[in-house]
Amino acid sequence: MTQKYRKLSKAIFNLIAPVILSITPVTIFAAECFAKSDSTTVPLLELYTSEGCSSCPPADKWLSGLKPDAHKVIPLAFHVDYWNYIGWQDKFSKAEYSDRQRKTAAFAGAGYVYTPQFVLSGRDFKGADVSRLNQAISANQKLASRANLSLNAITQANGEITLKATAQAVNPDDVKNADIFVAIYENKLVSKVNAGENNGRELRHDYVVRDFFGAFQLNTKNEFVKNITLKAEWKLRNAGAVIFVQDSRNGEILQSLQLPFCS
Repeated sequence: MTQKYRKLSKAIFNLIAPVILSITPVTIFAAECFAKSDSTTVPLLELYTSEGCSSCPPADKWLSGLKPDAHKVIPLAFHVDYWNYIGWQDKFSKAEYSDRQRKTAAFAGAGYVYTPQFVLSGRDFKGADVSRLNQAISANQKLASRANLSLNAITQANGEITLKATAQAVNPDDVKNADIFVAIYENKLVSKVNAGENNGRELRHDYVVRDFFGAFQLNTKNEFVKNITLKAEWKLRNAGAVIFVQDSRNGEILQSLQLPFCS
């Protein structure tokens, strides 16, 4: 190859190389989604329910019918385990969810628990009434946020999801009594019940709490940061995360935030 030809070949390569690089496909190895709370309070709506309770399916259906807006209300369904004894083991139930309901009852001075029970912002909320719920939501939206929250979910190349949750109290008086919880919820769940009070029924559920972390506390700098790793199987689920801060003295929810997982 002549010197002149070498120079010409090099010149041509220098000319087309940037074009080749510019059209080379870029593989994205992670998907990331993020949510941050704003200046007003978003109420948390908890439903305590069970597949072994004959009066629970209408409440489950009502909760599924809500069209939650991250700036209005955040629903979560906790399946309790104290109905399991009658013959049907609710696969979504956990003893810790029953314990949380009992603690909620204790905050209100009640000596019993029941299903279905709705709890709004830490307080018993009778019945499934959209009008009353909207009134309560409007009242909450007038309240300034008492905690700054954020959720960041990154789907890694191996399918695992890294969830970073942060919290910071707004008022100094809330720092010592701020309990922080993180819930992983799942939608579009179906069960065919073949025992107990709902024998023969097909039940559908949304916003079901599958994993629950906490209570966590703020550190000396009035901050909370927690990284949670979820297995790759969560990648294809219709699911998400919720972080909320609760006053350990009276059960009041100071702020809540929801993040659906990105696909």
